[in-house]
Amino acid sequence: MLVLAGCVQPALAPAINAAAARVLDRIGISLIEAPGAGCCGAVRFHLNDQDGGRDDMRALIDAWWPMVERGEIEAIVMTASGCGSTVKEFGHLLQHDPAYREKAARVSALTRDLSEVVPENEIGKKDRSGRIAFQSPCSLQHGQQIRGRVEALLQGAGYELAPVADGHLCCGSAGTYSILQPELSGQLRERKLAALAGGGTGVIATANIGCLSHLQAGTRTPVRHWIQLLDE
Repeated sequence: MLVLAGCVQPALAPAINAAAARVLDRIGISLIEAPGAGCCGAVRFHLNDQDGGRDDMRALIDAWWPMVERGEIEAIVMTASGCGSTVKEFGHLLQHDPAYREKAARVSALTRDLSEVVPENEIGKKDRSGRIAFQSPCSLQHGQQIRGRVEALLQGAGYELAPVADGHLCCGSAGTYSILQPELSGQLRERKLAALAGGGTGVIATANIGCLSHLQAGTRTPVRHWIQLLDE
């Protein structure tokens, strides 16, 4: 399966994709990266540079297409839910581009969030001490409409999940929102961290690099990608 390194995650948290590769390798799935695969286009598209964002999407499709066309991969795996919600929309966003619409639709059809690839019954359960809180990114629960999947994987691995009040609300990261609207973003983060800490948790888990880095900047509680917990 192809995996997207992305443009932010390799610099801020390269251990995430490495953990994903180890977990999937144990169940017989090999992850590979395509040379030249860069940004998915989400950042520029959401900043209203939609032409630039679509250029990024086309470039990413070009990097992936030889492997897709030759049937060398079974899926495209996203370890950052923000990227995943965008790539799953390629078919829609490029539907009026005659040169790319069919390719874009094929790429979107192949795209899976990491939680959709890891099977629950393959995870070994162990007794663990302490509780964790899962912060479900907006791009996962609202954008991709994936709810409860990560929580089930963590519980299946033996982790105790703390209840999180108002789990449907944004943490304040929202792509570049934390940079462009720091005051409002900070208020959202404080509210989210209070909700995550309410269950007496020792670790916060999430599924998106933007949420992870934003939350970690406001707390001493470790914030990890959920796949790293499964890897451990």
